Amino acid sequence: MKIAMLARNPNLYSHKRLVQAAEDRGHSLDILNTTRCTVNIASHRPTITYDGHRLEGYEAVIPRIGASITNYGTAVLRQFEMAGVWPLNESVAIGRSRDKLRSMQILSKYGLGLPLTAYANDPKQAEEIIRAVNGPPVVIKLLEGTQGIGVVLAETMSSAKSVIEAFRGANVNILVQEFIKEAGGTDIRALVVGGKVVAAMKRTGAPDDFRSNLHRGGSAQIVKITPEERSTALRAAKHMGLNVCGVDMLRSNHGPVIMEVNSSPGLEGIENATGKDVAGLIIEFIEKNAKPGKTKTRGQG
Repeated sequence: MKIAMLARNPNLYSHKRLVQAAEDRGHSLDILNTTRCTVNIASHRPTITYDGHRLEGYEAVIPRIGASITNYGTAVLRQFEMAGVWPLNESVAIGRSRDKLRSMQILSKYGLGLPLTAYANDPKQAEEIIRAVNGPPVVIKLLEGTQGIGVVLAETMSSAKSVIEAFRGANVNILVQEFIKEAGGTDIRALVVGGKVVAAMKRTGAPDDFRSNLHRGGSAQIVKITPEERSTALRAAKHMGLNVCGVDMLRSNHGPVIMEVNSSPGLEGIENATGKDVAGLIIEFIEKNAKPGKTKTRGQG
């Protein structure tokens, strides 16, 4: 099988592992720098060129699109979809997952556990927003943030109002969420592949940091998740439309609450913590499911 991966850095652990797993199973996997792909739009002949050469013959595409180029990356992926190439995650589903507000609205619609969340445009409503999520303290997040960047814990009403007013004054969109104190600076990541939780880890934040992201100095260890946590992760993946994702949850007093559904989860932390060959499981899923033109949306929407 000839597989393409849309990724900008071929040296990342996740990308090297996927190449290794594909080659171990007799496939070829080409890493294509997403920003060097050119979309050529013509009636009845959607094509993509890479450094001036037309891309042809791919049977599947693995999107590993960075958050900073979501719009361009999903446009390139849509072109693959319209050309009949099967995507591991579809462009529409990636777009949903990258919009924190939209993803929260979708998960809420289907009754999944979420922290109390508020969103408003007017900074004059700051106090009303804070009280709506039972704060302070509250967690304030940039809608476009990733890997813990743009996430602030405000512990008093005055500091929370100041942060909200500052962000909105800079015309930055934010969410305000309740602070789940009982989580104790830890979260659970459940990695879903093809409707199954294939690995799970508990992440603990660095000292004096409430964020548990491994990129921010946190640590990870294998964890046994509860049936409710497993069900929550699987339902989140299903309703977001993602074949592969990392579902990040906090253990609250009223059950698991979802913080984020990541459509390009890193593999290093979870493979090292669990010893699972997650990259191999992803390639196996592609082998079983990649069919020409099988994309549900075919680049629409």
